[in-house]
Amino acid sequence: MPLLLQTFKQNRLMEPMQFYQNRLEELKAQLKKLHQRKSSFAWLRLGAIIAIFVGFYLLWSVGIVYVLIATVLLLFIFTRLLLADLKNQSQIEHTNRLIHINENEVKCLAGSYYDFDAGTEHIPKEHPYSNDLDIFGRASIFQYINRTTSEPGSKELSEYLKSAASIPVIKQRQKAIKELSAKNLWIQDLQSFGKKNKITFSTKNRLEHWMKEPPVFSKFKPWKWLRYLLPLIILSIIGLYIFDLVSATTLLLGLLIFLVIAYQLNKYIAPVHEQLSSVAKELSTLSLSISAIENEKFESPLLRELQSVFIEKNKKVSDDIYKIKKILDKLDTRYNLVLALSLNPLLLWNLQQVLDLEKWKENRQDNFNLWFETLASFEALNSFGVLYFNQPQWGFPNVIPEYFSIEGKEIGHPLIPIDKRVDNFIDIPTNAELMLVTGSNMAGKSTYLRSIGVNVVLAMAGAPVCATEFKVSHVQVISSMRITDNLEESTSTFYAELKKLKIIIEKVNAGEKVFILLDEILRGTNSLDRHTGSKALIKQLIKKKAAAIIATHDLELANLKEEFPENILNYHFDVQVSNDELYFDYLLKPGVCTSLNASILMKKIGIEL
Repeated sequence: MPLLLQTFKQNRLMEPMQFYQNRLEELKAQLKKLHQRKSSFAWLRLGAIIAIFVGFYLLWSVGIVYVLIATVLLLFIFTRLLLADLKNQSQIEHTNRLIHINENEVKCLAGSYYDFDAGTEHIPKEHPYSNDLDIFGRASIFQYINRTTSEPGSKELSEYLKSAASIPVIKQRQKAIKELSAKNLWIQDLQSFGKKNKITFSTKNRLEHWMKEPPVFSKFKPWKWLRYLLPLIILSIIGLYIFDLVSATTLLLGLLIFLVIAYQLNKYIAPVHEQLSSVAKELSTLSLSISAIENEKFESPLLRELQSVFIEKNKKVSDDIYKIKKILDKLDTRYNLVLALSLNPLLLWNLQQVLDLEKWKENRQDNFNLWFETLASFEALNSFGVLYFNQPQWGFPNVIPEYFSIEGKEIGHPLIPIDKRVDNFIDIPTNAELMLVTGSNMAGKSTYLRSIGVNVVLAMAGAPVCATEFKVSHVQVISSMRITDNLEESTSTFYAELKKLKIIIEKVNAGEKVFILLDEILRGTNSLDRHTGSKALIKQLIKKKAAAIIATHDLELANLKEEFPENILNYHFDVQVSNDELYFDYLLKPGVCTSLNASILMKKIGIEL
């Protein structure tokens, strides 16, 4: 790569790298202050406790009233200090997560993005291009892009990369991603909230199941007033006993009856609590995340539409979710024996919480799932927003409805570090033209096909692409590049490839708008059959006016240009040889490859030719 171009590319990455480095310095300084404050709170709390004992000692002789006043005042101060310390601790944890987020971004810009989730759970068994283009798994496009923190968000991002969105949706996403790329600090806060307690499908499913269940207590209408009347009765008995208006026997009998009532109610309350007790922490994360979205200002139509899901008639969804979280926290007193034995007989505490839970869910069955789906959409779009912030030299493609044309400049593979990447071009004006790429081993044919394929996938997802200019028709990518056998299905490599080609041919015959990428087709058979079959396939694709790029070592296939001068575009990658050493420039050039390197490589390993 020319030195000037390499330096230019490195400089264009300096801005995001500098941002993250400056951000790390700020966060580490902030963390130091928070730890200092934590130490101060510890000393102040100790001082408050000592002051209580000192006040008790000094004021006892003055009078019990003064002791009580001083004690209450100092306990109030102690409580305030404790709450402030808890808030400070939460900020420490938030700042630590932000530091980790920015450290990961620095490593990603340096070429190490392996700390991000690889999305292996999203790898489809069969897919038109996922395996060939390294969409999921370690060192994949998903891992490079993924900034989601929840399981629904990860799933949503995977869906963006698995199939082409419609052109209107692509345009909406492009506007949203451009806006989000300027909200990096906000995105990081949202990521930090999500990392605190990862939102899982298990939580979503538990809540969904509970939402669909009929109420346990609310269906018995008298509970609306019994929930208040029964505690009033037992509290009245206690009050009467204190004033010697009822006997101890009456008090004990009343307490026994209410203990039995609380015990019987608990048989119905326990299954509900056990179903929901594990989701409170994730609900806290959900509330924080949604609150961040509610309070942010958005301009793009898609983001405003998504945000509107969380704001219903000036009522915020985050407040509703926080309410159910607090109810579940109160219900957790079931696990505290001392509190359970005191609160339940006296106040029917558990019953109060379950009735509040059932009241909460009365009018929320319709939009509950939408909350998770909308947050997932924000996380997926945020991932692309971070991508565009990190790669400001990338561009947004122009996706057109007419089939077929593709044109691009300085197209590179996103996963190749910028200092090693060689960018290329593409220009296929119409679907009447099929592109043949010939070249020697290791010259860059497969990387070129993957570069084109990956960027088309990103374009169809609404994301920025690794190119300065990119225009492409709205298409479905389908490829046959990395074929493996399947021992479980007793399928050979050759048969596996035939199955893939069969799918391609069926789509082409059906007139579907596909963009085909083929690398060394029919490699599992003899050279004669391979040449004959490849030639026949190319002729069929030309006849059907299918858009395709085919990379091949078979130079004779390039001769089809003579038979189809208007339908074949010949390009190649070559190699320079000097003193039995190979030099690759990885640049696409017009015409057919004339330089081969297999014999030189074979000599180097000791094969006598």
